[in-house]
Amino acid sequence: MTSHSYAARRSQLTTYFDRTAVEAWARLTSDAPVSKIRATVRAGRDAMRANLLSWLPADLTGKRLLDAGCGTGALSLEAARRGAEVVAIDVSPTLIGLARERTTLSGPGRIDFRVGDMLDPSLGRFDHVVAMDSLIHYATPDIVQALAALAARTDGGVLFTVAPRTPLLTLMHIAGRAFPRSDRAPAIVPVGEADLRRRVAAEPALSGVRIGRAHRVNSGFYLSQAFELRRAS
Repeated sequence: MTSHSYAARRSQLTTYFDRTAVEAWARLTSDAPVSKIRATVRAGRDAMRANLLSWLPADLTGKRLLDAGCGTGALSLEAARRGAEVVAIDVSPTLIGLARERTTLSGPGRIDFRVGDMLDPSLGRFDHVVAMDSLIHYATPDIVQALAALAARTDGGVLFTVAPRTPLLTLMHIAGRAFPRSDRAPAIVPVGEADLRRRVAAEPALSGVRIGRAHRVNSGFYLSQAFELRRAS
């Protein structure tokens, strides 16, 4: 069961990506020219995607992978090229539409693009889950609950990213509250690594699961921290 705060934030994200940020997001996730600021974000996202893909097996033939918050499908495409059966889901119908338009796949894998909630249990079980920058808008308690829901139906690891708590990011988070509600993007919520690790360790639904590898990408206006959630051996 998802919390009220998770559901409320998910609704905000749907509105944002389908109305406010459609054109900007479409350009950012394409090869179109962008501003220097957005170029650093694009480079950072490319680096983070490459890192997460490096944590997955080179051969994913026959494996079922959930791309949780797939956006325009770049990671899904690379996983499918390795042979994965990818379920690529996002709350935004617009982004899923872009993903379908842009994706041309030939090879052993396949991609099933869907609009919906990445925590929907009807999606079934997976061998791997990747949630790249799809949890960065949620508070730490909601992130931990989301990880518990994903881990419960994942046989392998859950790879995810958060926005690491730094003085600059915290200041930006506070300053964002000064804008009128109509002009705000859904805030990126800074997460403290020690607090996240403590909450994961204390969550009963994550018993037997621990945080393994970690990697941070800092590229201009893009700052994201990747973690691997895996079953203790």
